[in-house]
Amino acid sequence: MDISATYVFDAPAERVWNTLMDPQALAACVPGCQSLDAIGENEYQAMVNVSLGPVRGSFTARVAITETDPFQSYRLSLSGNSNIGFGSGESLVTLEEAVGRTTVRVETQAQAGGTVARVGQRMMESVARGLLDRFFSCLQETVGRG
Repeated sequence: MDISATYVFDAPAERVWNTLMDPQALAACVPGCQSLDAIGENEYQAMVNVSLGPVRGSFTARVAITETDPFQSYRLSLSGNSNIGFGSGESLVTLEEAVGRTTVRVETQAQAGGTVARVGQRMMESVARGLLDRFFSCLQETVGRG
């Protein structure tokens, strides 16, 4: 599943970048996130509750931020498992500032398997896009308060 999205922040790239690199801000904005704990430099373990139609479960996920080019771009890798299946993905996140506003582009490739993929196959892309939109909407509010 490939997902592309663009989000505009009314803030300079440095402030948006700092929010994107703040584990507390991320944990507060990830839908269903119960915890996000550092396990290394730019590596985290997360516990996230997921609901996809009638299928619900808690995923333990490993998140890594690599290929960082401060205020410009980074790559985010994620892999998670639960009793309802597994998921993995990679996103390229780029920031572009113009006149005090920052456009964030997200290009994601993701895979899922197990019950979560079988039951929710038709819904997965729309649910994933909705979760991404909720996450970035929350981050836009967080940056706006910053």
